[in-house]
Amino acid sequence: MVPRGCILAVLAVLCISRLLCSHGAPALSPPVVPMSPYLMLCQPHLRCGDKFYDPLQHCCYDGAIVPLTRTRGCGNCTFRVCFERCCSWYRSPQPSLMVKLIGQSCTSEPTSDDKPCHR
Repeated sequence: MVPRGCILAVLAVLCISRLLCSHGAPALSPPVVPMSPYLMLCQPHLRCGDKFYDPLQHCCYDGAIVPLTRTRGCGNCTFRVCFERCCSWYRSPQPSLMVKLIGQSCTSEPTSDDKPCHR
């Protein structure tokens, strides 16, 4: 007969594992390596390809995990890859570039948030 303590320990492990997974924590297999020492199981996290990352410090850009501060060039402008994107703009007589917020369509009318750029 199995001791009562062993049964309770196994049930406790299963309950805790199920509770963590129901709140968005990754499954116990395959192992997840945190990107920073304070990334806890209960923190929100996202996936980029087959890797998890902390959305408070990184984003997924072009299939790679990059810091929120990463920038790229867009003609004579600079844009933050986690929050903005570089769009070709063809409504003027000459094609130009425009930096728009991530949620905006490149074909939408310009807004006050957009930055016109030159090639």
